Amino acid sequence: MMTIRLTLLLVLSLGAPCTFAQIPVTPLRIIVIGAHPDDCDLGAGGIASIYSAMGHKVKFVSMTNGDAGHQDIGGGELARRRYKETQEVAKRLGITYDVLDNHDGELMPTLENRLAVIRKIREWNADVVIAPRTNDYHPDHRNTGVLVQDAAYLVIVPNVLSSVPPLAKNPVFLYFRDGFQRPNPFRPDIAIDITETLAKKVEGLDAHTSQFYEWLPWTRQDLANVPKDPVERKKWLLAAMERRSALTPEIKASVEKWYGPEKAAKVKSVEVFEICEYGKQPNPDEIRRLFPMLPR
Repeated sequence: MMTIRLTLLLVLSLGAPCTFAQIPVTPLRIIVIGAHPDDCDLGAGGIASIYSAMGHKVKFVSMTNGDAGHQDIGGGELARRRYKETQEVAKRLGITYDVLDNHDGELMPTLENRLAVIRKIREWNADVVIAPRTNDYHPDHRNTGVLVQDAAYLVIVPNVLSSVPPLAKNPVFLYFRDGFQRPNPFRPDIAIDITETLAKKVEGLDAHTSQFYEWLPWTRQDLANVPKDPVERKKWLLAAMERRSALTPEIKASVEKWYGPEKAAKVKSVEVFEICEYGKQPNPDEIRRLFPMLPR
């Protein structure tokens, strides 16, 4: 409370506009769980930077150390490089970033990993948990989704992982956007405008040099087209993210629901999320509270 009062006094003394939306009395706590270093950034880097700028708390967690995702190096050398990249992302976005020491490509939905997920969610006292769906091309992505789903109820059960106090409330669990259609397509329940934040998201992604400028282009046979100049490289990545975050007809309908037709017409880039049926089921007012960047 003292920190809030001092911040208010400082803002007033500087003559800056002051709104309570800018200074949350109780910051929201968001945890994003991905399979690999860079997965969280792709799915939620835009809203992470918005939450951080608003004074809320965001943690990214990678379930593996990423030690297989490169064409030239691997093992401990790659894991160390990728960890350093995540910490640079954390600095750029104003978040925290944890990396678990599971091998890339070998993640399994074991009891040990389930308890690790429960621990992370409880220790962060999460209001919102975001993770991939369980239908995905990569087994690590699928198993991350399974692990988070399996934790969705157990985070409030006192006799499970009794060494860590259970949450007093069940968080809202959400899925990242994906394009997979079987056995069921992604449903864009919540759409967040990141048009003005996309450059900040790309600033974070740019720190994952080993992935976005080396490994992923190599897997697409596109490595020769990656610019060498750092400025041009970032422009190239921004263009790719503009395509990735574009609106489909289904997503456009969700944007209009949350922003209204007039504001929605100006939205070019979004991050969208599906509400998992295993956690708390928020009503529209609760969604607006958990996503304070949405218009009221």
